Amino acid sequence: MVKAAVIHEKGAPEVFCWEEVMVLDPSPGEVRIRHTAIGVNYADTYHRRGMQHVIPLPDLPLILGLEGVGNVVAVGDGVDEFSVGDKVAYCKPPVGSYAEERNYPAETLVAVPDGIDDTALAGLMMTGLTAQMLLKRTYPVGPGDTVLIHAAAGGMGHVLCPWAKHLGATVIGTVGTEAKAEIARGLGCDHVINYDDEDFPDRVRDITDGEGCNVVYESIGKTTLRKSLASLKPMGLCAAYGHASGEPDPVDIIRELGTPGALYITRPGLHWYVRDRETLLYAADDLFAAIKAGIVKDTVGATFALKNVADAHRAIENRQTTGTTVLLP
Repeated sequence: MVKAAVIHEKGAPEVFCWEEVMVLDPSPGEVRIRHTAIGVNYADTYHRRGMQHVIPLPDLPLILGLEGVGNVVAVGDGVDEFSVGDKVAYCKPPVGSYAEERNYPAETLVAVPDGIDDTALAGLMMTGLTAQMLLKRTYPVGPGDTVLIHAAAGGMGHVLCPWAKHLGATVIGTVGTEAKAEIARGLGCDHVINYDDEDFPDRVRDITDGEGCNVVYESIGKTTLRKSLASLKPMGLCAAYGHASGEPDPVDIIRELGTPGALYITRPGLHWYVRDRETLLYAADDLFAAIKAGIVKDTVGATFALKNVADAHRAIENRQTTGTTVLLP
């Protein structure tokens, strides 16, 4: 029998139960995957806690997890793009990756090229495609741009910072400790701000000679959103793609966007940016090329046994991790 981390109620990390589950033969259009590595994303903690989310979740009991790498062990009717033995990866709904094996729709699966490590990719698939979305499509970053990246030493920071630097931007990163500041500098940040010691909008203004930055990649939410808006230049963009500190309060579009300089704010979601197979494959190919070129490197900061997923969630929520976190079946 296959084992999985199942939750029967929403709540603290203790709700995970390591138990046997039934995995049926794949339905038409599906493949069965035996996982070799499973990515843990901050969004998974939202889903576990029952916070508002934009990804549809099945009824309880359920298996969380959006990201996995593994090998195809069975193919359903109508699937001609994948065969048994293929190495594959995914990071789109439906949830269910916190399991040794699962069925998954072939339409949102991608083949993994040779030369990419399974564990590294499990830590990069979601963050890498999200970074590709943010840097190439939400706001196309280029030479001369100044970007502000929150949680620069975290999982997303490990991808956003070096990739933005490669694209020619001046990169400002925020962190919470001096140890994380050193990590952020090593990731290519030109300037690092410890937001526990400094008011980061003032510091951004100092760095940019009073102008502000072109784009803020905002992942903290409630405690930082308004300061992120205050860090922008006129007609700058706040890409609010996460809310680790909680959902932000409503924004007054006249006083907080219009008056300071016709600012823009968006809530980019990866599932919208890769909502069809063509755009998914385009983004994945761009990510795989960046990995092979060494622009994006292995971001895994911690690994846990799949059965110990509760420990992984605790570490992430207690800010004890840097880089990305991967579960090993």
